[in-house]
Amino acid sequence: MPSPSPYHPPVKRSVEIAGHKTSISLEPLFWDALRAAATAEDLPLNALVARIDAERINAPRPPGLASAIRLWLAHHRLAAGPPRGT
Repeated sequence: MPSPSPYHPPVKRSVEIAGHKTSISLEPLFWDALRAAATAEDLPLNALVARIDAERINAPRPPGLASAIRLWLAHHRLAAGPPRGT
């Protein structure tokens, strides 16, 4: 069965950061990648989002949270190097 199209509009989900709920809109591809990253780091999804949020706030020009998550995922994927077997 072919994988679903990566071209899907953002999906809004609620997360909790430091005891406060907030909504984040990300494309399903990024939600999947974020869940995989949280699992790989042995963290709950909310904890990983909170860590990304703390890092972005310290940036000279902080992006919005959804953009920060996308950038964090891209940065960590690129830092990991090419996929194995390629």
